[in-house]
Amino acid sequence: MSDSRKRREALLYHAKPKPGKIAVVPTKKYATQHDLALAYSPGVAEPCLEIAKDKNNVYKYTAKGNLVAVISNGTAVLGLGDIGPEASKPVMEGKGLLFKIFADIDVFDIEVDATDVDKFVETVKAIAPTFGGINLEDIKAPEAFEIERRLIEELDIPVMHDDQHGTAIISTAALKNALEIIGKDIADVKIVVNGAGAAAISCTRLYLALGAKRENVVMCDSKGVIRKDRGNLTSQKAEFATDNDVNTLEEAMHNADVFIGLSKGDVVTPEMLLVMAKDPIVFAMANPDPEIEYQLAVDTRDDIIMATGRSDHPNQVNNVLGFPFIFRGALDVRATKINEEMKMAAVHALADLAKKSVPEQVNIVYDEVSLSFGREYIIPKPFDPRLIYEIPPAIAKAAMSSGVAQEPITDWDAYREELMDRSGSGNKEIRLLHNRAKKDPKRIVFAEADHIDVLKAAQRVSDEKIGIPILLGRKEVILELKEELGFDAEVVIIDPKTDEETDRRNRYAEFFWKTRQRKGITFLEAQKWMRERNYFAAMMVNTGEADALITGYSRSYASVVKPMLELIEKDKGVTRVAATNMMLTKQGPMFLADTTININPTAKDLAKISQLTSGLAKMFGMTPHIAMLGFSNFGSSKAESSVKIREAVSYIHRNHPNVIVDGELQADFALNPELLAKEFPFSKLNGKRANILIFPNLESANITYKLMKETEGVESIGPILLGMSKPVHILQLGASVDEMVNMAAVAVVDAQNKERKNKI
Repeated sequence: MSDSRKRREALLYHAKPKPGKIAVVPTKKYATQHDLALAYSPGVAEPCLEIAKDKNNVYKYTAKGNLVAVISNGTAVLGLGDIGPEASKPVMEGKGLLFKIFADIDVFDIEVDATDVDKFVETVKAIAPTFGGINLEDIKAPEAFEIERRLIEELDIPVMHDDQHGTAIISTAALKNALEIIGKDIADVKIVVNGAGAAAISCTRLYLALGAKRENVVMCDSKGVIRKDRGNLTSQKAEFATDNDVNTLEEAMHNADVFIGLSKGDVVTPEMLLVMAKDPIVFAMANPDPEIEYQLAVDTRDDIIMATGRSDHPNQVNNVLGFPFIFRGALDVRATKINEEMKMAAVHALADLAKKSVPEQVNIVYDEVSLSFGREYIIPKPFDPRLIYEIPPAIAKAAMSSGVAQEPITDWDAYREELMDRSGSGNKEIRLLHNRAKKDPKRIVFAEADHIDVLKAAQRVSDEKIGIPILLGRKEVILELKEELGFDAEVVIIDPKTDEETDRRNRYAEFFWKTRQRKGITFLEAQKWMRERNYFAAMMVNTGEADALITGYSRSYASVVKPMLELIEKDKGVTRVAATNMMLTKQGPMFLADTTININPTAKDLAKISQLTSGLAKMFGMTPHIAMLGFSNFGSSKAESSVKIREAVSYIHRNHPNVIVDGELQADFALNPELLAKEFPFSKLNGKRANILIFPNLESANITYKLMKETEGVESIGPILLGMSKPVHILQLGASVDEMVNMAAVAVVDAQNKERKNKI
């Protein structure tokens, strides 16, 4: 992607459909005058009076306990430097987004026009009663150290400057594990730290707290080794000044066991790596370009343990592994501060998590056969779903044991369940889906690429490396639209109707004719059909000239599914094709079936549909909990639709007793475990929330998913076609660009899965 395209896309992302990345959303009812009278005057006076009696009641009656301020003065923004408070706001909003999606913490971002330490501290102290915690961000050193120190001392809520401590916590956990793998004691290793900013200082302090010796640490800045005989050192740099006989980074690297890079790209050479000690540990954490490129480093030393800040290499040191979960644990016990004990608890919890058996879901996302503790896995992955329920309890326990927790947790099992419920996030599922697709992109035919929205989706798929687009349609139109969009990637463009495609059309027609000649199709008709893009596209997938197919944007579902069913065989053992929509709800992903294919399925059909949908759920790393829905519960109706649901459930219970399925059930009982347990304690779904909903007919499924999408704002991926031997997926008429990109990612993952099965 060109720099101008990146710039334009970034600006559009932040500006449209409305400016910014976060919003305030009501959490209480507000539809009636009665609701508003409770929300504001006169009803609001009652909680005000209770808080006036006891300030601690603010946590009971307001959002303070789950509200963090992300505060900056814009003096040290990312790699942009001192750009001021207004220009820093997009970054602070982004930090708020990460807090919300990873730990369900609400955020107000606050940009302060104050570079003076006293003025900044005074401002933050004045607004602190609003918040349960304060995350300081992008404040330049050395002021950052003094600002954080004073706010920690003068406030009674958690305060943390993530630029300092986030990297420190994550890299210390990684260092602890790396040293364990190579069998070295932290007290004995020689550590070179390149960089002397807030992050480098805090990292080094935490390494010392873990057991490193100050005399074994050499710190460098842009002028070389920080020595005691250098003048004009800040107090922080003086803390790590050395009197060892070294002056340059090159000299410092001789026999060093550990290199910590928090500086800039490409300052470490292969020659420097070669003079390091046996089994060197190199954390090159400059972004976007590390101090030495990952592949160059591992090619130079085969005994190296290498980490970077990048997601496209093993061992990513990423602050998102820390700050959301540290604040989550601190808020949940109403900690008065984030102290050293809590930071070290995060270190040990992260290090320990990397040693535990990795869930298959994580292996799937990162396209690994089996991630396991070792040189290329010393720290958990950012998309590990266990982070939300492993790290906060460790922080909470440390807060309690160190005496800074005001609301201790007593039921740790219940707390863990609460944290798991918080992790239900559709957007997270989309990230997981895209990330998995990117691990092994496949060739995707976009059968309607001469429509601008379809081409936009193909462009996104190409730019984000989700897949490799093949564009079908009128070539001159596609080229014109590509130029208009700035879509400059080299991609295959095919117009099935042109003379240059005659040979391929005839080859496809002969294949089609041979499969349909006894069903009324002549060779001439087959040739005619191959000029139609959906038939042509299906044949590309059938012959292996493409890996997957996306179509349906501009035509009715029925007209598009016809060529797929005529040309693509069903998968082995499948007698009934179906479709499901993956709904990304607040409770987590949920599959609804059948949403587009089977109008009035029989009991046997329903059993097969549930089987196909379960297979898809497993492909996404989920354990299927299937509810067969109806308007009645467990035999309370003799209606035909209720009877066939019971027959389907009975069939599955007899033939697949380990499958967690039950019905017929009304939707509220299926989705409310407490209600189900109270009224129907015998149900196989007892204690579980259904994540697959099977409907008695197409109209109920189709209406439900569209209602959820349009009225509740629930994101939908689908309809996902089930039971086909090839990855062909049909969009809803007029699908959005985002919906097409998500479906393309599904098609790629489907192709990956089918390829894997075929190799077995």
